[in-house]
Amino acid sequence: MRILIADDDRVSLRVLQGMLQDWGYEVVAARNGTEAWEVLSAPGRPPLAVLDWVMPGMDGPELCRRVRALGEDSPIYVILLTARGDPGDIAAGLGSGADDYVVKPFDGAELQARLRVGERILKLQGDLADRVRELEEALANVKRLQGLLPICAYCKKVRDDKNYWQRVEQYLSERLDARFSHSVCPTCYERHVRPEIEKLRSRRRASEKGRGA
Repeated sequence: MRILIADDDRVSLRVLQGMLQDWGYEVVAARNGTEAWEVLSAPGRPPLAVLDWVMPGMDGPELCRRVRALGEDSPIYVILLTARGDPGDIAAGLGSGADDYVVKPFDGAELQARLRVGERILKLQGDLADRVRELEEALANVKRLQGLLPICAYCKKVRDDKNYWQRVEQYLSERLDARFSHSVCPTCYERHVRPEIEKLRSRRRASEKGRGA
């Protein structure tokens, strides 16, 4: 997974970059807030970002606010790194739009664990977005029937909005994008089909007797 790191301290940036590469991340490095914003505001931006709080050009909280203003079409999971550990600073960092907050000097195992949490959240968001798109596509392909359905009590034809009477399968196929295959239910078979078959058999037997006479 691609990840953006931003820190104006070159030594800290190199150390963090090496650590993340060892964990299997593809790292994009920025030396200040302006460079970080150029990456985060461009198409194909990394889904993860680790930002230092204090940087020239644009600080970490301001970057977070701008990232959140981009919208949630391509969410970015942001972790702020800073030496500020007071509760008020933590609240300010999270209030700016950061997803997590790690105090320097940080433990590598802790940062790795927090990044894994970010990956899981991004995956859940992606899965949810996919399900929403699937549901929207399904709803777009569904035609709904609502209200009363006028149907003839004898022939079972249905009256449409223009006062035309149609066979029920034609009426439904025009509104449900459905095709119908005709068959005979057991009740109708016994009531209609079997008597007709017996009539045909009786006529055949009578015809055969007439030819034999």
